[in-house]
Amino acid sequence: MLGTFSWSHLLIIALLFVVLFGAKRLPDAARGLGRSLRIFKSEVSQMQNESPAAGAAPAQQPAQQLPPAQPSNQATTPQTETKSV
Repeated sequence: MLGTFSWSHLLIIALLFVVLFGAKRLPDAARGLGRSLRIFKSEVSQMQNESPAAGAAPAQQPAQQLPPAQPSNQATTPQTETKSV
């Protein structure tokens, strides 16, 4: 059948990974992947737990007020021309 993997295809792919990355790096990579998946799963579950509370009473944040703008002195000061003789 086209498009299906047999056990021999999977074995060849596994051997390529061992050859390319080495036997020492593969356990570390698998451990790192497992940690990443656990963190991702906990973050997703935390977001799902927070979403009903946020939907019931949305928190409104007050708008930040900026200090009043200071007028610049350059626009109001007339420039005088000095002539050198």
